[in-house]
Parts: sequence; C-alpha cells; structure tokens
Amino acid sequence: MKPYIANSLLLFTAIIWGSGFVVTDIALKYLTAYQVMAGRFLLAAIILIILFGYKLKNITKSVIWKGVTLGIILYIAFALQTVGLQYTTPSKNAFLTAVNVIIVPIITYAIYKRRIDGYEIIGSILAIIGIGCLSLQDSFIMNIGDALSLACAVGFAFDIFCTNLFVKKEDAILLTIIQFITAAVISNLLVLIQGDAPLTLEKGGLYPVVYLAIFSTTIAYLFQNIANQYTTATKAAIILSMESFFGMVMSVLFLHEILTTRMIIGAVLILGAILIAEVKPAYPKKNIIKNIR
Repeated sequence: MKPYIANSLLLFTAIIWGSGFVVTDIALKYLTAYQVMAGRFLLAAIILIILFGYKLKNITKSVIWKGVTLGIILYIAFALQTVGLQYTTPSKNAFLTAVNVIIVPIITYAIYKRRIDGYEIIGSILAIIGIGCLSLQDSFIMNIGDALSLACAVGFAFDIFCTNLFVKKEDAILLTIIQFITAAVISNLLVLIQGDAPLTLEKGGLYPVVYLAIFSTTIAYLFQNIANQYTTATKAAIILSMESFFGMVMSVLFLHEILTTRMIIGAVLILGAILIAEVKPAYPKKNIIKNIR
C-alpha cells in the first residue's frame, strides 16, 4: 500500500470519528448512553466475528487476557465519553477527547521513564489553557460533562498505549475481536442489570447505533490498524487528531451548534497543543527549547 493511501485511510477514520460525536448526540435523544454502547459494541463484535472469525482458531491465552484488558479500558473510555455527551456539546466533547494525544507521552514517561521533551511540555500547557477556555463557565466551574469528557481522554490514552504495547507480539485483528466482545459483554450485562433493555426500538434510535457500530467502530478501527502499517506514527497521530476538528465542524453543520469566541480560542489552543506535541518542529529547536530530562 502506498503511503498516501494509508494516510487517506487515516483521514477517513478521523472524519468518521468526528461524525460519531454528532451521531451519538442524536442517538442519545432516543436511548440511554448505556443502551447506545450495548448496541454499538454488540453489533461491531458480530460484524468482526463474521469477517474474521476464522482467525479465532489461532487464539491464545495471551491474546485473550490482553484483548479483555483492552476491552475493559475501551468500555470505560466510551462510557465516560458517551455519558459526558449528555451534559456537554458535541464539539466540546470532541476537543476534550482529543487531549488523549497529549496524555500518551506522560503515561510513557511514568511507566518507562522516557524523558518528556520541551515541545510536549509546551503542548501540555497549551492544552490546559485551551481546556480552561473551552470548558470553564463564567463561574470558573467545569461542567460535569466536560469533566467526564476529559476523563475519557485519559481512558483513550491508556487504550492507545496498551494497544501499541500489545500489537507488538499479538495479532491486531484478534486483539480487536476480543476487545469488542469484552466491551459488548460488559455493556449488555450492565443494561440488563439496570433493567434498561429496550423492548421496542424507534428507527430514530436504531439508525445512529447501526452507523456507530459499522463505521465509527468496525470500519474505523480496521482502517486505523491497516494504515498504521504503512505510515509513520507521527503522521498517523497528526491525521487522527483531526477528529476533534471534524467533530466541531459537523456539530455546527448538522446540529446548528453555536460556538462562542472563547470556545473557538480554546479549540484552536488544544489543536495547536496536539500538533506541537506530535510534530515537534525542528526549526530552530536548539535555540527555542532544550529537552527536559
């Protein structure tokens, strides 16, 4: 596969994930956050088993425990994100979720003691300022939805870190299958325990769940896994971070969301933080900043 094709797949993934914020917001008008996740993960797991079930004959105990771990992390992250969307706007939810790109290097440092360079420090500071502009109300109190969205960024950061760690020794598609099965089991058990299993389902709620399962979950994750084999990690991170931008654009286009000047400034700062942390511009690196050891 040519690099430009791989990058195109990643861009398409970012667009899909960006649209997912809007589609989830629509789904929440008909279903609870837990029902949306139960339907999404169950359908996605079924699709993956149909497409790649033949790979299950090569499953090992190592793949199972790693896939289960990823499934638990993924469910927690999506639960925080989806519930958070009930109390904040899709555009703010999208940008706060994107902060996971800043958190990944911090997790790497905490575990492997890898030094954090100055650009990552600058990116973190800009992200914090951007979060403040985007999320803090006039009373300087963070909305509960914003707080949950920020917490979900931490969850997705751990998902990215653990996935990159596990795929070095395990089959990526097998891990994804177990991951989605785990998330599906957890989400559906919780719905049953809560007594929230829907007896009837309106089309207005069904279509968004199907879209999220097919596009935002199955196709997006497959595209991401395939494309990462043919492009650099830096390029992949930059392109995928654009999901927050597409989330905001689609919120304005389809949900007619009104953005304030302060929210736009916050969004720009967070996006800038992501790009600085990932690109680490080389000019004039030695004169502008020194690595922090």
